[in-house]
Amino acid sequence: MKVRYFAWMKRTVGMADEEVAPPAEVKTVGDLVVWLRGRSTGHAEALAEGAAFGAAVDQRTATFDVPIGGAREVAFFPPFTGG
Repeated sequence: MKVRYFAWMKRTVGMADEEVAPPAEVKTVGDLVVWLRGRSTGHAEALAEGAAFGAAVDQRTATFDVPIGGAREVAFFPPFTGG
């Protein structure tokens, strides 16, 4: 699956996107976050526990308990406001 990072998260991780193949036990967005933290210090910083960021699965806003099985893309982004 492709993982995309936006805004300051992209700079912190050091890339805009990457292809990943998480292990079978990674079943939800939250599981993916925990797994990605181990990829680098940039990942750990951008996806730190308590950090404010959102997620989307296949371009639909998602909470961390949403399953990722069969997903083509998961994106992470900082909070945003409308106006």
